Amino acid sequence: MPFFLLVSAFLPLLADGAGLLRSVGWQFVAFGGALPVAALAALLFPPVRPLEVSAVRSLCGVPAELLAEGPAVSWAARGRTALWFVAHLLAGGIVSGMTLAAPPAAVVLLVLPFSDSLRHAGLGWPDAFHGAWAPLAGLALLALVAGTSWAAGTLLARCAPALLGPTPADRLAAAERRAADLASRNRLARELHDAVGHALSAVTLQAGAARRVLDADPEFARRALAAIEETTRAAVAELDTVLGLLREEDGSDPAAPAPTLDGLAALLDRTRAAGVPIEADVEGRCTGLPPVVSREAYRIVQEGLGNALRHAGPVPVRLAVRASDADVTIRVENAVPGAGSAAPDARAGGGRGLRGIAERARLLGGVATAAAEDGVWRLTARLPLKGATP
Repeated sequence: MPFFLLVSAFLPLLADGAGLLRSVGWQFVAFGGALPVAALAALLFPPVRPLEVSAVRSLCGVPAELLAEGPAVSWAARGRTALWFVAHLLAGGIVSGMTLAAPPAAVVLLVLPFSDSLRHAGLGWPDAFHGAWAPLAGLALLALVAGTSWAAGTLLARCAPALLGPTPADRLAAAERRAADLASRNRLARELHDAVGHALSAVTLQAGAARRVLDADPEFARRALAAIEETTRAAVAELDTVLGLLREEDGSDPAAPAPTLDGLAALLDRTRAAGVPIEADVEGRCTGLPPVVSREAYRIVQEGLGNALRHAGPVPVRLAVRASDADVTIRVENAVPGAGSAAPDARAGGGRGLRGIAERARLLGGVATAAAEDGVWRLTARLPLKGATP
């Protein structure tokens, strides 16, 4: 109606005649002229597409997965939306006009044989409508309105997926959004696994040791409980850091920064408190590294030590960290209980931590490997410093 009224306001400027707008023929001309204006509006205003998608889902029953989401950004999508908009308005205008004019005429035809005043009113209809055929013509007219409405709805429902469905650009944008969401979820999963998993493994060993010697060596049990307290406090702090990542996702202020290699000594102390002897060899400066490399390196060391706690128990662990101008290399080695040429059964069914380590290294352009060889489980990772970005 707005487009129709706009064109109707300009028609008198193009042709003379006081009764121009009252002419049925000129009203059809105005209706036809309104369609290109509507197409232009659909081209210029991207929000037309989500409005039309909502209408199609509500009125035509088209499944949501067949329709695009969001405004039409590309000109190809805008063109398809404009074509749909014109088809929608054309079908809607025809059905609206019929539902305004046909029902009153059908009622007159239905009562015409029974009303002398209507028969002599000079309606200008053919003589056949003044007889017994009039009610049948009225019913046929109503059926025509219903059939036209059904046909228009069916046609529009079939055209909607082609004209309002996602374009290749829409599918690419949706795939990028899904990839970003998956990357965010994987990032949080890695942080939770490495931060909380290491602490729980250490607490499990400390609690088990305290339980076994509680009566025989109360002093050792007290030290183990103190270590549990310290470990859980650190785990709570790291959990707050992970929650800070969630706050970064929703735009809120982040919590405390994630731990880096500057906190390596505290991590080793907590692990040793769990009863794991660690031989650490740190070469180069672990301070002043790019923050993202330092954070990922800390998590890789943490997960390597956590793997030793979970799968090997309190066995000696050798840790080597080398920081050069080009990269940071990490190696974690521990003896495999029941040494053999492969990892023990205790490692079966896991793999999330190792997969997380590989993802951390790969996202920085590095590489990480883990395997058992000659009775030694060896985890190695290389993180390049060049071009390291979050």
